[in-house]
Amino acid sequence: MFAMVSNEAAAPRFVDDYLLYLMARASHVVSSEFHSVLRRAGVQVPVWRVLATLAGSPGETVSGLADACLLQQPTMTKLLDRMVREGLVKRLPDANDRRVVRIQMTPRGESLVADLLVSAKKHEAEVLARYPEMDGMQLKNLMRALIGRHRRGKRAMAVAVAS
Repeated sequence: MFAMVSNEAAAPRFVDDYLLYLMARASHVVSSEFHSVLRRAGVQVPVWRVLATLAGSPGETVSGLADACLLQQPTMTKLLDRMVREGLVKRLPDANDRRVVRIQMTPRGESLVADLLVSAKKHEAEVLARYPEMDGMQLKNLMRALIGRHRRGKRAMAVAVAS
């Protein structure tokens, strides 16, 4: 027969104490809560990420948006094609380099995302309120530092490979 295995006796899984997994899992769980707001608004998660990234921005490159929105560039291009057809964003030539295309939000995109931005900040406040002992700004600064260090490390590796 099969022996019953107690969770108390079992050694913890590797992932249960692995920082990168914990960060990804926490992001997934908490983001899923907000995704229900997006579903009710009829907005897909990738569209939300693009519009949220463009909110307050004078324009982003396609590769910059792909990076910020956690998508591959070909996927981002297809998504932007659809968003242009829907009138949410527009493509404009870069003022300094005509080879570069910048993506800007249209008034229709701004209208769609306005209430969602308010909902997102409300959700963020609710999440942080669950942990009153934690300083939200310190947590955000730590996340920004991790992201910034990774970007600097990627650029340094790219320069070393090119040399």
